[in-house]
Amino acid sequence: MISPWDRWYSTSCCLCCHVRTGTIILGIWYMIINAVVLLILLSALYDPVQYRYHLTSSELGTDIDVMDDANICIATAISLLMILICGMATYGAYKQHAAWIIPFFCYQIFDFALNTLVAISVVVYPNTVQDYLQQLPGTFPYKEDIMSTNNVCLVFAVLLFIGCILSFKAYLIGCVWNCYRYVSGRGTTEVLVYVTTNDTTVLLPPYEEAVAIPPKDPPPQYLEA
Repeated sequence: MISPWDRWYSTSCCLCCHVRTGTIILGIWYMIINAVVLLILLSALYDPVQYRYHLTSSELGTDIDVMDDANICIATAISLLMILICGMATYGAYKQHAAWIIPFFCYQIFDFALNTLVAISVVVYPNTVQDYLQQLPGTFPYKEDIMSTNNVCLVFAVLLFIGCILSFKAYLIGCVWNCYRYVSGRGTTEVLVYVTTNDTTVLLPPYEEAVAIPPKDPPPQYLEA
């Protein structure tokens, strides 16, 4: 009987790429995104007046600093950690070290769980969508048109959008998991072949002992008349 893990196992992703190639591309893509975010955060630390997003009292009724120095430092540390994790996954897929892929896979599971909780919160508390729209600044494009939409249609659109994101993230999780299985399987196969070869060399007796060859009779002696 084929297990569900083996049924969904495949060495290809995106219909053409190998799972190793897909994991390497995914790791590099995540590193580029986090590197851009890191540069923006470092620029905000260097020049906080220019990059700080300040909401005026005419928009929300209060003065709110969305990003202060503490939050920027925390976001910078998270970006550095993400670059490290993505670099480990890229290196592990390239050098075929399965253990290096595990942190990136765990991050994908954590990110998928957070997005799932967001979808559940929208279903349980549908009014949170309207509350979120009310907190947006007045200059946000099409804010009034979106808020005038029926709440049921708005929640359905949000759930449809989150569902598409979750489906794509689940597919990427499957690609990374298949890459981990492929790399770990190759390492196990190489070890087994090595051990089997050594055991065969040690355990098999020599050919002369394994195949009993009957001794040849000496030639008959000639008798003199």
